[in-house]
Amino acid sequence: MVNWKNLDTLEAYGKLLQLKDSVVLKEEMAGENGAQRVAKYSVPMAAGLSYNYAAKAVNDEVLGVLSELASEAQLTEKYEALYNGEVINTGEKRHVLHQLCRGQLGEDVIADGVNKREFYAGQQQKVAEFAKRVHSGEITNAAGEKFTTVVQIGIGGSDLGPRAVYLALENWAKTNGELRMEAKFISNVDPDDAAAVLRETDIPHALFIVVSKSGTTLETLTNESFVRNALKDAGVDPSKHMLAVTSQTSPMASSTDYLAAFFMDDYIGGRYSVSSCVGGAVLSLAFGPDVFARFLNGAAEEDRLAKETDITKNAALLDALIGVYERNVLEYQMTTVLPYSQALSRFPAHLQQLDMESNGKSVNRFGEPVDYVTGPVIFGEPGTNGQHSFYQLLHQGKNIIPIQFIGFKNSQIGLDMDIQGSTSQQKLCANVVAQIMAFACGKDDENPNKNFDGGRPCSIIIGEQLTPEALGALLAHFENKVMFQGFIWNINSFDQEGVQLGKILSKRVLAHDTDGALKAFADLMNI
Repeated sequence: MVNWKNLDTLEAYGKLLQLKDSVVLKEEMAGENGAQRVAKYSVPMAAGLSYNYAAKAVNDEVLGVLSELASEAQLTEKYEALYNGEVINTGEKRHVLHQLCRGQLGEDVIADGVNKREFYAGQQQKVAEFAKRVHSGEITNAAGEKFTTVVQIGIGGSDLGPRAVYLALENWAKTNGELRMEAKFISNVDPDDAAAVLRETDIPHALFIVVSKSGTTLETLTNESFVRNALKDAGVDPSKHMLAVTSQTSPMASSTDYLAAFFMDDYIGGRYSVSSCVGGAVLSLAFGPDVFARFLNGAAEEDRLAKETDITKNAALLDALIGVYERNVLEYQMTTVLPYSQALSRFPAHLQQLDMESNGKSVNRFGEPVDYVTGPVIFGEPGTNGQHSFYQLLHQGKNIIPIQFIGFKNSQIGLDMDIQGSTSQQKLCANVVAQIMAFACGKDDENPNKNFDGGRPCSIIIGEQLTPEALGALLAHFENKVMFQGFIWNINSFDQEGVQLGKILSKRVLAHDTDGALKAFADLMNI
């Protein structure tokens, strides 16, 4: 039987507190001992990736207690309960089924009288068939011409994840002859966002995907109206250019205003929805259904590895445990994600929502206040750009901020040249290696301005190349890491009540139902 307990009631947590500062990272990473750690502290992941945590402030003793914590908190048992369809989202009394979009991990999940795996697979097949008809020219614009661009209209999870994945694979697809249609995204209700995208879009040859589970999302419906007006101004029928991704119960589901509709449901949260039709429609149109299937396969393989009970063989579980140790024992407030891959330029933005919207909670699964901190602040930028931006604080600031690097041995495009004795890709990889050691070991110097204390913990996920499979595995790794951390903190990682209050107040402002400071601020903005 699975028991849900607060972190501070677990015996292993008390043991971890006693181990605080027991590992001096600067010493652990020095000399031959450091080399042995690099070889030893590595976990294979799906799609040829590996998670290396040699530069984390852990040793075998700490890992032993983290293993005890995983067992006592029943983390893999809770994962099993999730993928077998238990109601894990206690706040909204819902199942959590995003993994079903990429494979069956356990038993059939029947909800609302429907086999959910069959439902998700059916919608993916519907998307695939539609995309193939568009690519073949069977579905065209009114002039009988092929569509060349797809534009996604959505916000939050309907934008961040799909946009990050598209950008991550765009150059790979161009290099490998897999780019079928250019994809663009409109998310911000700021009219400048939609106007700028539409200005650069060949509107008569574009399909627009409106993504809203409820069919009532204010920002998305506003931008949809903006786009419909642009289509009419271009002399085309909006209903022949617009698709819907929504729930079967939303007003968009059966509307004749859309060329086609693809369905999701309440059991997949927005930030976990890249594997569903939310990501599937735009990515299948952009890259083709086969590439999207490869992406799902990488995620499915990583999901299967997350079932492993040995924490040294389960990268997502180990990453989660070390993160909790850093957050609750070492008392680090933030984590930065630094991909040394320009293709992953928007991946940190997606992880911000995934992590902070999931685990930014102060009450447990039962609505009771917790007496310990939960999710960290997440931020990041691609290397090497970040090195010339905020790494100064990471190296010499008063706050120690754990770092998660991501790096690939080979570039996506393959275009490179030798410059001053090394290629650009070699320079990129040299920088990430140097940064890990600089953060971990620092540098002693009599000049205080040039002294680096070191002891700044890092991990790195390493791959051969950023392919669809590798990207799927990377996405699943972080989704599962967030899930495991939510289990450890005994919070609900699958609701997001924190985003609702602002929505309610903004509706009051627009309805001029304001008083006090709310009215005063509205007046300042001329609303």
